[in-house]
Amino acid sequence: MYNEKHYWFYRKRYGWGWGLPAAWEGWAVYAAYAGLFIFAFRFVQPAIHPVQFSVFIGIITLSLLAICWLKGEPPRWQWGDRTP
Repeated sequence: MYNEKHYWFYRKRYGWGWGLPAAWEGWAVYAAYAGLFIFAFRFVQPAIHPVQFSVFIGIITLSLLAICWLKGEPPRWQWGDRTP
């Protein structure tokens, strides 16, 4: 039986965290993040409402990290080696 997990994000080759998406779902998440980021600059206007802008960016960034954590390869420190 096919038992391999379908990751949306690969872990980075160097350092800790996630890099480019591994599946279309990951690209969709990145596109949504970029769209919301642009939305924040257009409609929240950081020069006029800096606190609201910071809170909005913080929320969408934490959401992106949560999705990467749940749908990505388990993060760990790496120094170029792709073996577990």
